[in-house]
Amino acid sequence: MQLSNELIRLGAKPADRQEAIRQVAAVLAENGKVAPQYVDGMFEREAQENTYLGNGVAIPHGTPQSREFIKETAIAILQVPEGVDWEDGEPAHLIVGIAASDNEHLAVLKRLSNVVGDEEVAQRLAVTTDVNEIRIALSSVAQAEESTANAAAAQTQGEAPFIIGITSCPTGVAHTYMAQEALEKAAKELGYPVKIETQGSVGADNVLSAEDIAKAAVVIIAADTNVEPDRFVGKRLYRSSTKAAISDGQGLIKTALAQAKTYGDANAAAESSVNSKEKTGVYKHLMTGVSYMLPFVVAGGLLIALGFAFASLQIGEKGIFIYEDAYKGTFAANLFWAGKAAFELFIPILGGYIAYSIAGRPGIAPGMVGALISNQIGAGFLGAIFAGFIAGYFVQFLAKTIKLPRELESLKPMIILPLLGTTVVALLMYYVIGKPVSGIMEALTEWLKTQQDAKGFAAFLLGGLLGGMMALDMGGPVNKAAYGVSTALIGSNIFFPMAAVMAAGMTPPLAIFCATLIFKNRFTSEEREAGKAAGVLGLSFITEGAIPFAAKDPLRVIPALVIGSAVAGALSVAFGCGLHAPHGGIFVLFIPNAVDKVFLYALAIIIGTAVSTFCLGAFKKRIV
Repeated sequence: MQLSNELIRLGAKPADRQEAIRQVAAVLAENGKVAPQYVDGMFEREAQENTYLGNGVAIPHGTPQSREFIKETAIAILQVPEGVDWEDGEPAHLIVGIAASDNEHLAVLKRLSNVVGDEEVAQRLAVTTDVNEIRIALSSVAQAEESTANAAAAQTQGEAPFIIGITSCPTGVAHTYMAQEALEKAAKELGYPVKIETQGSVGADNVLSAEDIAKAAVVIIAADTNVEPDRFVGKRLYRSSTKAAISDGQGLIKTALAQAKTYGDANAAAESSVNSKEKTGVYKHLMTGVSYMLPFVVAGGLLIALGFAFASLQIGEKGIFIYEDAYKGTFAANLFWAGKAAFELFIPILGGYIAYSIAGRPGIAPGMVGALISNQIGAGFLGAIFAGFIAGYFVQFLAKTIKLPRELESLKPMIILPLLGTTVVALLMYYVIGKPVSGIMEALTEWLKTQQDAKGFAAFLLGGLLGGMMALDMGGPVNKAAYGVSTALIGSNIFFPMAAVMAAGMTPPLAIFCATLIFKNRFTSEEREAGKAAGVLGLSFITEGAIPFAAKDPLRVIPALVIGSAVAGALSVAFGCGLHAPHGGIFVLFIPNAVDKVFLYALAIIIGTAVSTFCLGAFKKRIV
């Protein structure tokens, strides 16, 4: 199947979805690909099920009964820069009309998903004025298949290439093993011997040996996180996402055989990984940091929750003060402080492994130190993200800029890059990022103290404000300002701010959990698994359980969480709820006299969670 310029229409302005389908069907008919009656089958198919694919792409096609009107397998492209409403307000900018049999249609859909599944690519194609850009982008997979003729010939001669690969995803669970299975199945169907290593949540499995690497024809790294490629120096290497492997394993293998490039210099295995690391996107760097951070967030949150649970059994009503010196050394307190230790570690881990994804091992120390400092000065996880990216790109710049004699080259990754990188990033955090953040925190703290006597509508607004602050940075300076002042006000017998803060702090991870159950098509399989842990953390007043989701999609997730938390905080105050303990989550609700109007307090949390849940469903895009 070839895609010619005649099958592409730029700048179309259909009035509605029906008109868009008529126009794309007309393009197919005018080029002799289908009979005019095929459009009726496309309308019938659209009536059965909406054909919106996602990322501004729709794929209208005919029913099985209309296949008799297809003269030649083909696709036609209708570009609508202004968009046409296709489904529930979702605008379609690229309408891809498909004329193909059932099996061919599935193959076309898989190839199409590999291209427009990247949101940036889909957005670029939606507004381009160059017809060749669309033709090249949507023809690339078909051309790759044609260019693997030599590999097929080698197979018939008994010289089938040996395929090796690595799969890895941020959580190291579902997609890691799904991609492995897809590649192994695809290779066997092609008649190629194969071995795929998985780098999952429990470590590497089916590890590639030196002998495997030596005899491999190509190395495929299908990963959504950074995978260290140093052991493949001198081998033909091809990178892709796990999604590409799962969607079309055979297509990925054929493309890799045709397009893989030799990695590094065969004589340079001892050089720093910084000098040969391939460029990856900002998203992949962020996901690498998040994947290493997740175990610390989950383990720390659950340990803290267990600490409060055992404290309620061991100590009784005063168990909510488990963190005080009087209870140190008890089993419950030890669980609590172990969880706090894990929480203190996840911030530097996040920054360190973002930097590692960008610059390799020399970036870890600058990234971790910068993130640790950001936490000390109150910048929280947002500061850690900035520190990680600054450290990574700065070390990468140094690696390319500093030139040393070959005999001294080994000093760069071990001494020069970590030293210079750590020094510069630390000073930036202290003098550039730290002062503005600490100033904002101090100003917020002082203002909140002046509001402690607020009553009526002013108190209602304050509850909403405190709630929104808890979800804005989820453990950062704004969150800590709201929590710190509310805790201090308990000593003055002012309990409603603490109630608003804890209700709002529980809402974000609880909403994430509910959204992953109700709006499954907005989340990946890994996110749906992680959502279960977020629910447990939410019940335990561990707002940080929502951080991985906010870090991945901040522009949609953070506003959704802030709205629900503001509602929870405001309702808590409106209902007249008060909280006499500074922590504890759901366990506090079962302690006598710890919460004023406990049932109304639970209702405020439920309503706030529901609001954020449905905001997440509305704001987040469907996953292709």
